[in-house]
Amino acid sequence: MKGNSMMKLGVSIRYLGYHMAAWRHPDVPADGSLQFKYYLATARKAEKACLDMIFFADGVGIRAADTPKGALSHDSKNAELEPLTLLAAIGAATSNIGLVATASTTYNEPFHIARKYASIDHISGGRAGWNVVTSWSQEEAWNFSKDEHLGYDERYERADEFVDVVKKLWDSWEEDAFIRDKQTGQFYDEAKLHIAHHKGKHFKVRGPLNCARTPQGRPIIVQAGANEGGRIIAAKSADVVYSAPFDIASAKEYYLDLKSRLAQYGRSKDQLLIMPGLTPYVGRTRQEAQDKYDQLQELIHPISGLSILYSAIGDLSGYDIDGPVPDLPQVNNSIGRSLIEIARRDNLTIRQLYKLRASGSRQLIGTAEDIVDDMEVWFKEGAADGFNLCPATLPGGLDDFVEFVLPELRRRGLFRSEYEATTLRGNLGLEKLTFGK
Repeated sequence: MKGNSMMKLGVSIRYLGYHMAAWRHPDVPADGSLQFKYYLATARKAEKACLDMIFFADGVGIRAADTPKGALSHDSKNAELEPLTLLAAIGAATSNIGLVATASTTYNEPFHIARKYASIDHISGGRAGWNVVTSWSQEEAWNFSKDEHLGYDERYERADEFVDVVKKLWDSWEEDAFIRDKQTGQFYDEAKLHIAHHKGKHFKVRGPLNCARTPQGRPIIVQAGANEGGRIIAAKSADVVYSAPFDIASAKEYYLDLKSRLAQYGRSKDQLLIMPGLTPYVGRTRQEAQDKYDQLQELIHPISGLSILYSAIGDLSGYDIDGPVPDLPQVNNSIGRSLIEIARRDNLTIRQLYKLRASGSRQLIGTAEDIVDDMEVWFKEGAADGFNLCPATLPGGLDDFVEFVLPELRRRGLFRSEYEATTLRGNLGLEKLTFGK
């Protein structure tokens, strides 16, 4: 069992919820993803519940494909607020909740990222976090004067150096560098200014950062890559890792692998928290929870459902969606063949198959006791240090978690009832980084 008996909990609040039909739910404001008050209300609910952080995933383009034709126009994920602007506004209107957002290492410069997140850390009093991604889609490349996105090796090589540069810039000033002595007229101590002078393959950055050292020492670094390049960056630099396993065996394998890499970078296992994604559907009874899930599944528009299957199987729009899944011999990729075999084995219709494939993260359906039983096993058996909640709908999914699941977690001594610190790093149980660490 872990030495730390309290799990960490964050909530991902991008869009209107993590179910693809969330925007069609009667209790969800369809225009919420462009409404600051909608996000602020959700952030304040998370803060009142003493959750560790809110998280905004992000991409710098509309990455969904219009396949089959018309699918994109039925997708709500095509208009949203820019997350750093949003975090700054939320940070000024909250007091304790951590503020994490994605920013790409492919379509940004290190100085921009270092300055923006340092500013949010100051604005919020030490609650900022940067989720590091490399960006992978063709659609994003087209928005930045590129015909093709960078290849895997180049993207991760650039990202690794990018993070190193950002950390150097965050170390531009020692904590007490700014003396601001009105009597002598000296504003800062020259000996406590450190210029990066970084020269690498991808970046040449002199520095220093024109922002003082932040309340946390530096904003926390979050990473979500499950591939080798992502694991290297996580082991070297991340404070939190978001993961997406669907079963406890693979979660344990990932957890053990990542924790075992830390020593080679002079880090201990408690310096990195691993938080798998989780979408809970909770009710007073199991049937009530199942009804909530079934309601959303029924709201999936057929063309949106067909788009889920398109990349693996191809265009099924010419077939009866309530008829059998056709056995298309031209489908020769492993995922497509596997889906067809599942449909054959279980006698699934096309509609039933796309509903089966609609889940984007691990789902739990049941009572609060059912949900917490599962979370507790993952936490205590070395599969997770906590969870990144991905509610199916917002605000309803978060409301249900707070009403039903949190009291059970607290009853079992698994989650806090009040914040322990004023910074995100402190509430996560991570030590404040002093200069040079």
